[in-house]
Amino acid sequence: MPSIADLIVSRLHDAGVGFLFGIPGGGSNLDLLDAAGRAGLPFVLTATETAGAIAALAQAEISGRPGACLTTLGPGVASVVNGVACAWLDRAPLLVFTDSHPASARRSVEHQQLDHAALLAPVTKWSGTLSAENADAVLREAIDRASTYPRGPVHIECPADVTTMDWRDRGVSTEAGVSPSDAVEGGRALLDPAALVPLLSRARKPLLLIGLGARRPLDAAAIRDFCASHGVPAMVTYKAKGVVPDHDPRFAGVFTNGALEQPMIAEADLLIGVGLDPVELIPRPWTHAPPIVHVGPWAVADRHVPFAAQLVADIPSGMQWVGELLARAAWDLDAVRRAVVAQRQRLCPKTERLAAHRVVQVAADAAAGKARVTVDAGAHMFPATMLWPVSEPNGMLISNGLSTIGFALPAAIGAALAGREGAPGAIHEHDDPVVALTGDGGLLMCAAELLTAVRERLRVITIVFSDASLSLIEIKQQQRAHAPSGVALGDVAWCALAESFGVAAHFAGTEAELERALAQALDHRGPSLVEARIDPATYPDTLRAVRG
Repeated sequence: MPSIADLIVSRLHDAGVGFLFGIPGGGSNLDLLDAAGRAGLPFVLTATETAGAIAALAQAEISGRPGACLTTLGPGVASVVNGVACAWLDRAPLLVFTDSHPASARRSVEHQQLDHAALLAPVTKWSGTLSAENADAVLREAIDRASTYPRGPVHIECPADVTTMDWRDRGVSTEAGVSPSDAVEGGRALLDPAALVPLLSRARKPLLLIGLGARRPLDAAAIRDFCASHGVPAMVTYKAKGVVPDHDPRFAGVFTNGALEQPMIAEADLLIGVGLDPVELIPRPWTHAPPIVHVGPWAVADRHVPFAAQLVADIPSGMQWVGELLARAAWDLDAVRRAVVAQRQRLCPKTERLAAHRVVQVAADAAAGKARVTVDAGAHMFPATMLWPVSEPNGMLISNGLSTIGFALPAAIGAALAGREGAPGAIHEHDDPVVALTGDGGLLMCAAELLTAVRERLRVITIVFSDASLSLIEIKQQQRAHAPSGVALGDVAWCALAESFGVAAHFAGTEAELERALAQALDHRGPSLVEARIDPATYPDTLRAVRG
């Protein structure tokens, strides 16, 4: 007779989950790991619970199917919150399995006793507790909730005395769980799509603003066809990089609600947000003059972005509907291309020393055609997102809604494993590399995940922008006329640290050294680290160009 743990693994397989990540404890986690091992579902031990959630999140974004992680009770659940919050604000389907005290003892013990559902409620779509009677119903409901737009994380509590129980199909239970946050995304009810008609029919220079809700392959194909047939340029958010490739003549740059894109926005007479979720945008007032409408698979909030109308539909159907109402646009696409080139030039101040934008450009020249890239929060993020070319959706992974530091390396681990089959740790000669771009502050928060990459023998190339400071915070202190305080990290011997984990390490203080280091890293079959010792002096000019 299969156990409840066997049922969990079976449902994960059915949902397309490829790996289980996290740090196990001593209760139901052990039953789940045993069942996963017997069923061939690989488990990847990470150094922190947050990293496990982020690695699973990365796989979810790449595959479109749920990712899964597990934690022990109490401190494990408290530790995973940052990764779950990242999935919540980046709309990623994530299944979070937490251990708990046996159901029979839950009311009588205090040790490590936390209300896991309450702790995770603000950052999950739904929470349910397994029992012998409701296990299948809870699992089906959890997977359905995680996968329903807007996608997001769900929580499944696994009492220690339940996962070993025999499972019998007992039918659908009415006690599947509780729903702490079932409200539909959006500040008001969906407007009549008919309100879109006059706006679209009058538009002569519409501009697409493509967001995280439009990243499926079918979405990208529909958007590219629409742009080509109507001569409409498109901007992309950080998470939508690659939906319209950087090399496409209709690519109009990156949209953040910042300053760099303002001239292009001002030239449009209608903005069409395609899968655009306001969670992605810089939290500053919306000052753009053209009216904006939304087309996407779920209704989004209009408190920040004043959408005049919304059409809730799958992206291919929505783009077809919009295309039937729009005439061919009057844009000069050669001028659009020149504007994009000018945007990039503004991000590349002249300097005699190795600067962040040159690290990005040199690394992209070496690896962009063969490697997915993950980007951490920090000052290096601005040249990375603007200058690294991406040709397919999810070719760049970044924490945008939460913008959490410490994202790039765990996400790279999840991405590197995404295409694998079979047991983790095996050698895969066909593995494509993944490049993680991170500051030294971000890498300090997750440096132990270098050991995870070694253990799994992953082709992860971690490029650390080394300047011994929390540079973005230091710039913000300067903007407030404050003296630098609390941002100096101190020097880290990154190469020595990496080598202590078994990571191939390289130091680069010049462009020539960087080129050699990258060539060696790309030839290496395991994880590598490149410490790029940069001059942070160009960061203020870059930030000013992007955000004003």
